[in-house]
Parts: sequence; structure tokens; C-alpha cells
Amino acid sequence: MPAQHPPRGRRAGERKGDLRERAILDTCEALLAGKGYEAMTVGDIAQGAGITRGALYFYFGSKQEVVTALVARTVQHLWERSRATAASDDPRQAITAAMRRTVELWNEHGLVMRTAIDLSLTVPEIGDLWRHTADLFITAITAVLQKAGVPPGTGPGQAAAMARALCWMIERSFYHASQEPGDSLERASATCEHIWLITAGLTP
Repeated sequence: MPAQHPPRGRRAGERKGDLRERAILDTCEALLAGKGYEAMTVGDIAQGAGITRGALYFYFGSKQEVVTALVARTVQHLWERSRATAASDDPRQAITAAMRRTVELWNEHGLVMRTAIDLSLTVPEIGDLWRHTADLFITAITAVLQKAGVPPGTGPGQAAAMARALCWMIERSFYHASQEPGDSLERASATCEHIWLITAGLTP
């Protein structure tokens, strides 16, 4: 699998180790759970982070910029947690591990990921982040399929095309499952894993 880099957010180098900016992003994530994107205001974020609105504007120009940076942080974390998937020599183990990590990530950051999906069509920066992240996962899924014997290529029945369909199927399945009660994420994971195994030709 070629070396790839996860999407980088705004002023990523400046943010490293910056506790105040981290507090802003943590507050934004908490407010997404408590109020939702539309109801949340810059004042809410500043108050939750323990700073003034003016201080917040030193870091971000708007609520949208805060959410974009939060999405960037989340997809960075998502990719760091998941990039080892394609490294396994056993495609069956790689698939199982990938779906387990997907459940963990949606349990931890499901609200941010749903917000990213919801805003990806109207906020270009978030759309670019989400599509680039999907491309990284499509590359990883393609590698797993090829290790399982699926022929390379972009045509129907070939690894790259099948990987793209699997990636977006998994995204949509988890998007809906994350809004349902109980063990919905686990059930979505089991179903997606089964379909992925069938696609890879790894079922009896």
C-alpha cells in the first residue's frame, strides 16, 4: 500500500500542544451532543472553553471554522487508529479488525462524524476532508481485497471499484446505526463485515 497521509486541518502545526485550542474543540464536540450544530453559538463555545468571544476569534473566525477543525482532528484520529488494517497479511483478520475499530470510533466520535457527513455538501472544507479520508480508506480496503485474491482494477468485480462501494456502504450503515438505540452499531458492523467477506470471497 503506498504511503499516504491523513488530511491535515487548519494551522495543524500551531495547534500541537495548544491547550486552549484543544479546549475549544473539546467544548464544540460536547455542544454537538448537547445542542446540535444549528443551535450552538460561538458564545456557547467560548463560555464552555472558559474564554471570551474575542479570545476565541484569535483561533477561529466562526463557528463553522471551529467545527471544520474538529472534523479535521477527528479524521486524523480515525486514520491513525485504522491505518494498520491493510498491513495484516491475513485479509480475514484485517476485515475483522477494521470493523471492530469502526465500531470504537463511531462510539467515541459518532456525533462529529455525523456532523461531517451532514455538512460535507454545504461546507467545502469539510467535504474535502471527508472525501479525502474516504479515499484513504478505499485504498486500504482495496489492498485487503487484493490480498484476498480479488483482481486489481476499477471495473466491476475488481478491487478498487468494489472497495469504493464497500467504503460508502459502511459509512452510510454506521451513520444510521449511530442514531439508533441498543447494539445497532454492533449489528451494522456484523452485517458490513459479512458483506465484505463475501466480496473478498472469504465465506465458505
